[in-house]
Amino acid sequence: MKPTEIGHPDYFHKVVDCQWACPAHTPVPHYIRLIAAGRYADAFMVNWHSNVFPGILGRTCDRPCEPACRRGRVETEPVAICRLKRVAADYKGDITARLPVPPQHATGRRVACVGAGPASLTVARDLALAGHAVTVFDAEAQAGGFIRFQIPRFRLPESVIDEEVGYILDLGVEARLGRRVDSLRALLHDGFDAVFVGCGAPRGRDLRVPGREEAAANIHIGLDWLASVSFGHVKAIGRRVLVLGGGNTAMDCCRSARRLGGVDVRVVVRSGFEEMKASPWEKEDAMHEDIPILNYLVPKAFTHAEGRLTGMTFEKVRPEYDATGRRSLVPTGEPDVFMEADDVLIAVGQENAFPWIERDLGVEFGRDGLPVLDPMTLQSTLPRVFFGGDAAFGPKNIIWAVAHGHEAAISIDRLLNGEDPRDRPPPLVNLVSQKMGIHEWSYDNDVSIDLRYKVPHIEKSRALADIGTEVELGFDLDLAFKEAQRCLNCDVQTVFAPKLCIECDACVDICPVDCITFTANDEEPALRQHLNAPAHNVAQSLYVADGLKTGRIMAKDEDVCLHCGMCAERCPTGAWDMQRFFLETAQVRAPLPVLAE
Repeated sequence: MKPTEIGHPDYFHKVVDCQWACPAHTPVPHYIRLIAAGRYADAFMVNWHSNVFPGILGRTCDRPCEPACRRGRVETEPVAICRLKRVAADYKGDITARLPVPPQHATGRRVACVGAGPASLTVARDLALAGHAVTVFDAEAQAGGFIRFQIPRFRLPESVIDEEVGYILDLGVEARLGRRVDSLRALLHDGFDAVFVGCGAPRGRDLRVPGREEAAANIHIGLDWLASVSFGHVKAIGRRVLVLGGGNTAMDCCRSARRLGGVDVRVVVRSGFEEMKASPWEKEDAMHEDIPILNYLVPKAFTHAEGRLTGMTFEKVRPEYDATGRRSLVPTGEPDVFMEADDVLIAVGQENAFPWIERDLGVEFGRDGLPVLDPMTLQSTLPRVFFGGDAAFGPKNIIWAVAHGHEAAISIDRLLNGEDPRDRPPPLVNLVSQKMGIHEWSYDNDVSIDLRYKVPHIEKSRALADIGTEVELGFDLDLAFKEAQRCLNCDVQTVFAPKLCIECDACVDICPVDCITFTANDEEPALRQHLNAPAHNVAQSLYVADGLKTGRIMAKDEDVCLHCGMCAERCPTGAWDMQRFFLETAQVRAPLPVLAE
């Protein structure tokens, strides 16, 4: 193998698994150390710069960082990264004086953002800080989009939305709320230099089976129903409720129904429990609130009497797999299952809808109804029009919408400045030694042996009594410190200097996971097999360094390294050093947050 180019930005970025997995690439270990040090405002600003909505995401994120967490490789549960983000938001104090301000001299360029959800708000923040005039349009009277109108208040208090959306609107962003955009042509003729479409996937899929029309009065599209609950238009539901669907929207529907009078609330899913799209913790919360999840049941018909819904019949199915592993659901042949119901909530998916975009403008759409985009720039086939969030690639989650917003903002800024949107700016990268003495570093590398701490919840009876009462209480400062100490500091890298090495193998002897090997070089597949501990995960790199006096190489398996620093502490010559890797993905000339000394 060739020696590893550790100077390439992606190399150590990929080793920081949590940050690599985050669509917005938030520097997770960095802000967790700030929390452990009691620097909550600094931790918040690191998050705000990267993911824009720390308090919102600290409660609602789908947490792609956590399955990637290195802690999950040595024990069952990863670090509670998402809930630590909430700690930074809950305990930050007043940070308004630390927020950046737009430049005094505006560029004179105007940008329209259609929809006031997380993607559009991210674009608005980034472009406002670059001096562009941004106008956000939304049909609703308040900004926030899906965040505000489809996520229940027992998961996300409105005060948190108001605060974090307010930080963006206070940057001088013009919000034309209660103003539906009915024509892209009219918007383009209104003098805007670019348009960002971040209107989400606003239409919930319906379920067309027999009885749908006859019982329509008590059959509701989940997304619309949640919005009606949020607006206060719906304040009650029947005692017997069926929720169809296995995603997070279905979990929000069933838990909301329990709080609005549903006594017998059931979730019915056509797939298996493990295949459900809902996050594992969302399913756990639903079941904790006495909501059963019934699997492998396919809806056949709504039953009704005298124009009123009485229940549903379902066909029982089982999974079968062909030779390629492809799954299909086949009837079991057992009798149909009938369930009584007063109301049914349909949460079987979302669809994009762009009736306001004229098809003769040059914006092309694919067979799936989604726009044809450059995946790097998010630019449509009409160069002045960009898409992001659910409007771009279909339903995902808030953190993906934020990531799209950052990328689209870069593209729009480049376009407005007469530059090629495909010419992407590089990330900010730093690699700095943490050495304070011969064998002492400026970070705490004493690995905590504690298991993951549970986030406290209010009593179930209190939670179910009021749909506006937040269920999760969040970590207090003591629990936050203990949970933060579980982080393995995987952004503090073991960096090897071959010229200083005397090949004494002290680092090999002390390594608790046998990830270091001094050996003859070979092709990667063979080398991976004859290390001290074979390196089976080819998705994670080997760190290879040559230049040793014996002609051997040093090979370290980055997949299992715990970043404990014991190799560097044991090394008699200082060939190993612990160096903190910091990567901040590129944004539109947005200044980095100023951290307290």
